[in-house]
Amino acid sequence: MITELPYQVLADAVLIVHVAIVVFVVGGLVLVLVGNWRDWPWVNAWWFRLAHLAAIAVVVAQAWLGVLCPLTTLENWLRTRAREAVYDASFIEYWLERILYYNAPAWVFTAGYSLFGLAVAAAWWYFPPRQKPRR
Repeated sequence: MITELPYQVLADAVLIVHVAIVVFVVGGLVLVLVGNWRDWPWVNAWWFRLAHLAAIAVVVAQAWLGVLCPLTTLENWLRTRAREAVYDASFIEYWLERILYYNAPAWVFTAGYSLFGLAVAAAWWYFPPRQKPRR
């Protein structure tokens, strides 16, 4: 029992990081749109926009390639070492089903990720990042 505890703690830490990344990807687009509407210059900073675009690009690429997220793989490995239950689907599929009781085929999530990625690309085009923030 005691030897499983560090793995459980690490798995929970990976879960927290994973949730933070999901919040960044979803919330980032909201911040870009609202921030431009409210004239917040920092939402168009290169570092923020590039990190946001890269994050959704990784998600979309993994979905199209049928690759399970490395964070999900790591969390499952840690949970196995802690003798806990593991996901039988992707991170998002698992939690959506668990929270919302929503079950859909994998292609639905790929389409959703792709559409969200297109929304991020459209925001990038419509509200381009700037080298120096507006004053």
